[in-house]
Amino acid sequence: MPPWVRRELSGWARYPVEACHEFRPERRGAVAEILASGGQSSYIARGLGRSYGDCALNRGAGVVNLTRLDRFLNFDEDTGEVRCEAGVSFEALLQTCLPRGWFPPVTPGTKFVTVGGAIANDIHGKNHHADGTFGAAVNEMTLLTPNGERVVCGPQRNADLFWATVGGAGLTGFILDARFRMLKVETAYLKADHLRVKGLAEAMRAMLDSDAGYRYSVAWIDGLARGKSLGRSVLMRANHARLSDLPSGTPNPLWPPPRGRCGVPFKLPSLTLNRWSVRAFNTLYYATHGDAAGKLVDFDAYFYPLDSIAHWYRLYGRRGFVQFQVSFPAASAEAGLAEVLEKLSASGRASFLAVLKRFGAANAGWLSFPSPGFTLALDLPMRDGLPRLLGELESRVLAHGGRIYAAKDALTTADAFRAMYPELGRFRALRAELDPRGLLSSSLARRLGLARAGAEAFA
Repeated sequence: MPPWVRRELSGWARYPVEACHEFRPERRGAVAEILASGGQSSYIARGLGRSYGDCALNRGAGVVNLTRLDRFLNFDEDTGEVRCEAGVSFEALLQTCLPRGWFPPVTPGTKFVTVGGAIANDIHGKNHHADGTFGAAVNEMTLLTPNGERVVCGPQRNADLFWATVGGAGLTGFILDARFRMLKVETAYLKADHLRVKGLAEAMRAMLDSDAGYRYSVAWIDGLARGKSLGRSVLMRANHARLSDLPSGTPNPLWPPPRGRCGVPFKLPSLTLNRWSVRAFNTLYYATHGDAAGKLVDFDAYFYPLDSIAHWYRLYGRRGFVQFQVSFPAASAEAGLAEVLEKLSASGRASFLAVLKRFGAANAGWLSFPSPGFTLALDLPMRDGLPRLLGELESRVLAHGGRIYAAKDALTTADAFRAMYPELGRFRALRAELDPRGLLSSSLARRLGLARAGAEAFA
């Protein structure tokens, strides 16, 4: 039987924490050997552990950590096409490709994610309105199905399997490698415009009016503001800087000087982030971030500001936190977002990080999260009463035709998820055909009714 270690695992939010049996294969062939061994009731793939909830957990059963499958298989410097194993991180992509003038086509708010995880969760970034999700840039991937077969799939080849896997949370098979397109850039810098707005409606209107002129667009939003200031925001929109935008004498246009890195050395008391400390921070942030045009910032500062703070999840204390990311269709977005923000503000629960973005057209992924409209992400400390509050917010999301992002979720119910994702029945039917034994499962899959509960028998 392939070796495994019993470990207490969690997502980045440190909630929930579950005992799992972790495997760490060093070659692609070993993944098939693990599946064929029959040593565990079920298995799920795991990368760098940066999804927030339980999608890469499998309580009492197998978790296959793919981070040692981190080899580049091909990189065409003329076209920007990369082929690599699933465990390659975005940090490695940047280190390898950016000095040669190529940038990831879509990136989340951390570079410590893997290519396999980016596909399985169909990640989006600040450029969804312009470029869609990471899945939209994938030309092809190799999938190890539960019966041990290697299948090559893409938008034009085994398309149903491809679009079930993009956003499918690892439940159709193990992604072994992928081939995708990078984005050509002249520099490692961005030219950013900041705009401070007084409320939610103004922020949304500004995005609708001007996003066509920016590849990247995001708003920091004050989650505790109320009344006329509800949803007051600072919009940060940007495009990749050209060589002509940089000061003369810039030493290396395609790789900026390293930034300092600090860290949170231990888990802080759970009440450190409270309504008063976060309100003070929000007031200061809003006051000090006025309008600015043409501000040059390096890619790390714009895309990955929290990566400079090691273990920043410790700010939320021993119980961790929950990220609540929702999206609303354009027609109901303002009303839905306002209800969520009003309820959150009235509860006094402080979200240290609140981010608003606009989504463009959806792709063909059966369980892909983004659809045209707006999305709001909130980080909320796990404290007594939070599940009940999020249940109330969930009902408002459903009432306005919205949905919740599974990669960030830890508490959504199966009934709510089924109502949010109309292709779920189709996904389940394919899974039943691919995996009749239920070999692939996760804590999220069982919670949301995507897999049989029998895999928990060994917990």
